[in-house]
Amino acid sequence: MRAMVRWRYVDALPPAADLVIVGGGVVGAATAFHAARAGLKPVLIERRPALCTLTTAVAAGGFRLQQDGADDLALVRESVELFLNFADVTGQSTYDPAVRQQGYLWLTRSAEGAQRQRSVVAAQRSWGLDDVQVLTGAEVHSAFPFVSDEVIQARWRQGDGLMDPRAITYGLAAGSCALGGSIRLGCEVTGISSRGRSVGVSTSDGEVEAGAVVLAAGPFSAPVAALAGVDLPVTTVRRQKVTMPDVPVVPQDAPMTIDEDTGAHWRPALRGAVLLFTDPSTPPSPPAEDVPLDHRFVFDLLDPSSPVALARITPFWRDVWEHGAGAWFLQAGQYTMTPDRRPLIGPAGPECVWVNAGYSGHGVMASPAGSRLLLDVITGAAAADRNPYRPDRSFEAAQPPHPL
Repeated sequence: MRAMVRWRYVDALPPAADLVIVGGGVVGAATAFHAARAGLKPVLIERRPALCTLTTAVAAGGFRLQQDGADDLALVRESVELFLNFADVTGQSTYDPAVRQQGYLWLTRSAEGAQRQRSVVAAQRSWGLDDVQVLTGAEVHSAFPFVSDEVIQARWRQGDGLMDPRAITYGLAAGSCALGGSIRLGCEVTGISSRGRSVGVSTSDGEVEAGAVVLAAGPFSAPVAALAGVDLPVTTVRRQKVTMPDVPVVPQDAPMTIDEDTGAHWRPALRGAVLLFTDPSTPPSPPAEDVPLDHRFVFDLLDPSSPVALARITPFWRDVWEHGAGAWFLQAGQYTMTPDRRPLIGPAGPECVWVNAGYSGHGVMASPAGSRLLLDVITGAAAADRNPYRPDRSFEAAQPPHPL
């Protein structure tokens, strides 16, 4: 029988803890959950008044095994198993991640793009992803009538899909609390001091002595790491999304639909859609509590004359634009990017200071498994030198131009 959710929001920090986790998004919640499963008593600290109110709250809400490397595929595969068995794994049924395996459909209109897709699929199959397909133009149009006739090929996997990032965050946090973890909201970390076999974490609520601290603060991971004298190899990059509820022309059973030639993509949501574009030319910007919005972003995706217009792959967006149907609202968050677009999971440098950050836009789909890996390394269940995401690795710049 699954336990009822019993939150352990504490009014003050304890003087000591097995593990302090800094950050109340999905990465912090996943870290707390796996720490509690490992038998530790974690304390999760979040400086905002609620969990999941910054980056995770504006995530696209997709997951895919169509990854760019074998290690990343294995990591996300493990996370997807958790999503598919969420209530049983977390021991609670209050928060349902609403998993819908409607697929990821990557579309191309160019011969160059078609060749690139075939190469990507061949690599993915060599890593054991045997259910990813290359679809001809005719197969695409037969299966997905809303796709433009200009599309000549697609790569497709039915088992990829959509979920609710907030429910995942809250469900993992609830699972942690059920196992003895606790949460302190409205508490800001002001200092971190490694003391050999322990670490002192100074906060706006006072100090807590911990066996270890994990930095999982998303775009603020680098400033928090600096408190411990650590320079994380990350940058923060703004990503925006447009939500258009109640757009009847959007098929609600559609997959995540991506223009692989530009990086623009959309997914069904709220009887309408969420529209996104991971512009590779966006420059880094400082971490921000309130990420500035650029309303031209909406026009980039909806105006058919734009070079990244979604109408290029799905013509019904032209009708939405021309008829002026549908309200929209714009949100923004920040990806925390590493040079190779792979997360930092492991020791940060000073004794007892660990990092779980830098997921480069894949935090929701990869951090549940990444956090399990981190706890295995912390507790000695996994060898540190076998961890492909260790922070002291050699970085090589990632090649794919559109980190969806």
